[in-house]
Amino acid sequence: MNTLLKAYTILKSILPIAIVMSTAYQSIAQQNKPSHSGYAPVNGIEVYYEVYGEGMPVVLLHGAYYTIDMNWSQLIPDLSKTRKVIALEMQGHGHTAFSDRKLSRATLASDVERVMDYLNVDSADLVGYSFGGSVAYQFAIQSPKRLKKLVIVSAAHKSSGWLPEVNKAFKNLKPEFFDNTPLKTAYDAVAPDKTKWTKFLEQMIASALTPYDLGDSNIAKIAAPVLLISGDNDGMDKIELIKTYQLLGGAVTADFGITPKSQLAIVPGQGHVSLMMQTPILSRYINAFLK
Repeated sequence: MNTLLKAYTILKSILPIAIVMSTAYQSIAQQNKPSHSGYAPVNGIEVYYEVYGEGMPVVLLHGAYYTIDMNWSQLIPDLSKTRKVIALEMQGHGHTAFSDRKLSRATLASDVERVMDYLNVDSADLVGYSFGGSVAYQFAIQSPKRLKKLVIVSAAHKSSGWLPEVNKAFKNLKPEFFDNTPLKTAYDAVAPDKTKWTKFLEQMIASALTPYDLGDSNIAKIAAPVLLISGDNDGMDKIELIKTYQLLGGAVTADFGITPKSQLAIVPGQGHVSLMMQTPILSRYINAFLK
């Protein structure tokens, strides 16, 4: 019962932040229109995408339960000044319809590659947040030739990358916890079939309950430069994060040798949700790294 209460408390505690994010994002989204958008037929489903700006392509992968607007509308205007920004909504999210297709990071990463094929993009930089970050890791592992640089925002490549209380909270998530939330409002605004909300939640919660590990050896083989961004209190196990950075060639004494191609940024005073509201900081880190 105490664990259930903690899970509910965690979700309720982030809702005020989510409400502020949702309101701000909706205001910006109304001013920020894609140059084009549509659906790409991939792997048995149709994945919704939006394209902004021109230049070298960068693909954005949102967090669990989010839409493009909720996750990226504050960053897209800045990124699209110099880049072609391609934002996707993964299986069951936003405009992309719910599917009974098995939900796996390998399949979602394959969807990303197929969307790139559809848009005639040979290779791109990837930016993934939270659940989208783990999919971005998977993309780097299975489609290395399609990847230039990788940005991972508050995401782990395995379940043990999160603090124990985070994994415990996942075990007690229930669809009714999401009632009357900005996430539900955003879903209702664009989902092709609003009656699939509960099934979508059940599918995502089942995914969250399934332990995953993309493999340290696979992370160590990623040849593309990687930028890891984490809030200092975002629920990630910072010891595991440093280990991940070491796998990517970081955590060395650059004064005595070569500066690693990968980078690590810890943003102070930020949790998992509030980190995405730090637009100037994220924009500065991401733009500098991708350049």
